[in-house]
Amino acid sequence: MGMGMQSDMLCRTIRQYSSAPIAEADMRKLLDIAEDYGKVKNYVYARFGGIGSLDRIYPGYTVQNEMTASGLRTSLGLPSVYFYLAVFDALGDIKCQWMRTKSKILELTGRNAGFSEDDKHYLRFLLKVNNAFAAVLNQRPVQLPAEIQKQYEILAERADRERLHRYLCRQVRKYHVKLHTDCQDIFSTSERAYRYGNHGISLAVKEKRRRIFVSLTDNNQYKCQLSVRLYPGEQRLEIIVPVYVNVKRHEDYVNPIGIAMGMQTMLTTDSGHKYGENFGSYQAAYTRWTEKQSKNYHYNRQSNPGRKKYMAQKKCLEERLHGYINQELNRFLAEEKPGIIYLVKLPKAGAGGGKISRAVMMWQRGYIRRRLEWKCREHAIEIVEVFGNGVSRECSRCGGSGERKKGSFCCSVCGAVLDEKTNTAGNVRKRAESGKTVTKRQPFQAYESPE
Repeated sequence: MGMGMQSDMLCRTIRQYSSAPIAEADMRKLLDIAEDYGKVKNYVYARFGGIGSLDRIYPGYTVQNEMTASGLRTSLGLPSVYFYLAVFDALGDIKCQWMRTKSKILELTGRNAGFSEDDKHYLRFLLKVNNAFAAVLNQRPVQLPAEIQKQYEILAERADRERLHRYLCRQVRKYHVKLHTDCQDIFSTSERAYRYGNHGISLAVKEKRRRIFVSLTDNNQYKCQLSVRLYPGEQRLEIIVPVYVNVKRHEDYVNPIGIAMGMQTMLTTDSGHKYGENFGSYQAAYTRWTEKQSKNYHYNRQSNPGRKKYMAQKKCLEERLHGYINQELNRFLAEEKPGIIYLVKLPKAGAGGGKISRAVMMWQRGYIRRRLEWKCREHAIEIVEVFGNGVSRECSRCGGSGERKKGSFCCSVCGAVLDEKTNTAGNVRKRAESGKTVTKRQPFQAYESPE
């Protein structure tokens, strides 16, 4: 989303599907576009993804002009609408990759005990100012506009420039990845290349003044950039549409709520209300099925007929589980009417080490969190994360320590016996209200709906 988009809008992903099998000849024409789209992206990745092109990828007009002069569009015979979308799609990927590289180096810089504060300040400046960053990587003198140049020179005098430049180059070589795609079944299209009508959509192809008509399962029509994903084996396609919608604001959504997530009951509030009490049985059925299928697959590896049926059944179970999760999250928001939700910050994947059971591995906690975050943004609800260390071992009444026994928390100080998850949710809220928070996530920024 561009910076000019209003902050009370969010991006929802809508999908459209073809309603009838696509003719083989028509599918071949669409695949030709998708294959060429991938070739253009890989050409841009190879030509502009390295350190020598850092000066050219911002704002991107240089890349566009060079790609026009390259003659690639003519040799592929690809319509300009697809060609330039592929160029800017790849350019966006390159910029994102550089952002990830810079973020990683910034993190490592902050943790490096061998750097002084002046060294860290200098490296942060280089990572922030793209022209300075590019000059260092390409071993050129740093030349910036007058005011910024003066700031750079002050920082450079206090730091060991040569050592820090070598460090920066070394980290870029280590962490920066040149992109490549093998995907040849998806492409983007703008309004110039499609037209809705007659219960379907007409898509432009390589032949001049020719379009392929595809009937759709709905009559919705959109005016924006679309993504088209092809499924040649099934003779169908899927259209992915980004739609910007207004945030829903509720005057009565004002309550502060602390919550705790569990493997049996999905959510418990600090007041003891429970949502998703059948979550454990849904999760257990899904886990048992996948475990059984995994064993059968390994036993019959030599004569395994394929994974198509397995994936279809797995998708059915996942959709059933995810449908229940979304239903209960909607009920939670409608009944609790939260203005702010307090919850424990999730640890990074793999944190804690040690062996974990298949049930824990397949716990849908990450999906629940993503859906909760999306729904909170949709309804203008704020989320605040708190530190989770020891949150389930404290008494929410007196703050003393205790132990958990069969779903209950028993305080060794005041003698209180509380529901385990209710006690945890109460501690989450107390920590948030006392300022022991990690981050605040503002609900009004644009956000793409998770799939």
